Amino acid sequence: MKKFKLGVIGAGFMATAIINGAIDSGIINKNELIVSDISQSSLEKFNNIGIETTIDNFNLASNSEFVLFAVKPQSIKDVLTTISASNCDKFISIMAGVKKQRIKDVFPNSKVARCMPNTPCSISSGAIGLDVTDFENKTDVEFITKLLSALATVVLVDESKLNAVTGVSGSSPAYFYLFLKYIIESGVKQGLSEQDAKTLAVNTMIGAGKMVLTNPHKSLDDLINAVCSKGGTTIEAINVFKDNNLDLITDKAIEACVKRAFELENM
Repeated sequence: MKKFKLGVIGAGFMATAIINGAIDSGIINKNELIVSDISQSSLEKFNNIGIETTIDNFNLASNSEFVLFAVKPQSIKDVLTTISASNCDKFISIMAGVKKQRIKDVFPNSKVARCMPNTPCSISSGAIGLDVTDFENKTDVEFITKLLSALATVVLVDESKLNAVTGVSGSSPAYFYLFLKYIIESGVKQGLSEQDAKTLAVNTMIGAGKMVLTNPHKSLDDLINAVCSKGGTTIEAINVFKDNNLDLITDKAIEACVKRAFELENM
């Protein structure tokens, strides 16, 4: 029996979101957690709320049932070296571009869950693609799924689909921000103040997302058509988007994102 249910290597933005979500939802207690980081100052926020911390990754891995990698992908080689002599065999990775096999090369008998979160997870409003195919034990699967569901909507996928997840949800907050930026700038050109344009556009985006989720029986085309009236205003904007190949631009952008994800995996 390990002292800790979960050891988290890395004390950054996403690690903090996962830990806070798990505690707030009751998935895990503070005394079941340990967090490590190379920076003692980064660990202070966890010390201050009663979570045990360490700068010793080996100590963390040796005493944790699950180890969550929440470090930058380029740090994984050094991290694996520090824990290679430990007896941990259950891992969760949120590192982009790091295949499960990279971890299994060091821990051949281990089981690895890999996921792709996005930044809205930090406010419990994100989406996560999760591969748990290594795990056969239902209790383990339930723990991992609940841990991540505490901060996001989780979609179970095979690891081979995670690069597509990166293109569709991992990176897409930036796409939406860019589109919002252009809408706001255009609103200012049409005479609105920047703050008014931002308030109108942001809240409309939130509402549109909720409309999709609360109307599962309606297709996106149905929802688009519900806003567009023949000879009205919205159809004019939609026609401009279509005439300028918004669909092709979007497809090319996501394709480029996914391609880069594959490149990073093979570096």
